This record gives sequence, structure tokens and C-alpha cells, in this order.
Amino acid sequence: MNSMNDTGVVVGPVSGRTSRTHRLRRLAGTGFIATLAAMVATTLVAALAQAVGVDFQVPDGGETIPLSGFAVVTGFFSVVGIVIAVALLRWSDRPAKRFVWTAVSLTAISLVPPLISGANTATTTALLGLHLVPATVMIPTLARSLRTRTD
Repeated sequence: MNSMNDTGVVVGPVSGRTSRTHRLRRLAGTGFIATLAAMVATTLVAALAQAVGVDFQVPDGGETIPLSGFAVVTGFFSVVGIVIAVALLRWSDRPAKRFVWTAVSLTAISLVPPLISGANTATTTALLGLHLVPATVMIPTLARSLRTRTD
């Protein structure tokens, strides 16, 4: 529905586009701040686990996961979450609800590799917890940013 004011300027759809662009930028900004927080939290929890004796050695190749590896992987998959959230904001009628379902499902799937890795109990338990740390930061933060009055 467009209306014309006295100057002959059509107003209407442009403001909707601006609002959507603003929401996308706000979501991306919030998501990147949450990503940094998730990376720091995950790395700190991994460092604490190492300090109490968790070795993070995975038998598949026998290598130890470095602390920087936790930060990098957390950052990568958090950005994937932001991309999913942006896509849902753009193309979904209920982006927050669909994001939560998608993110929780992907988090549950991410718990499978530590369980089948063959690592010792301490490493497996720590890895499971380390999958949940960034999820507890990212999912509520992005879902809150996606909420609309109809969700």
C-alpha cells in the first residue's frame, strides 16, 4: 500500500526494505559478537579441562587437539550458524522457531563424533561438554535476535 504526500514522493515499500536490512545487520553483528564469546568460552573450558588432566588425544591418528583448534572450529561453526540464521530471517515466516529446531538438531548430531572417536572417557566427556558450550552461547543469542512479535 503506497501513499503519496504533497511533494509527490511515494512512501511505503522502501521502509520495509530498510527495516529488513537493519535486522540482517543487527543479527550479523550480534552473531559475530556471540561467536567471539563462544570461542573464548570454549577455549577457556578446554584449557580448564587440560589443567585437570584431560589430554584431548583422539586415537584416530593419535594426535592431541590443540587449544587453538577449539577456537578455530568453534568460530567456523558459529559463523555457519549465523549464515543459517540470516537465511531463515530472510526466507522463513518463523525464523526463531526454525532456527532453534535446526541448531538443536545440528548440535545433537555434533555429539556423535566424540562418542565414536574411541578416546578415553575423560576426553570423550570433555569433548561432549565442549560441543555444548558454544551451543549455549550461540543458540539463545541468535534465536533472541530472530524473534518477531508473531514468534
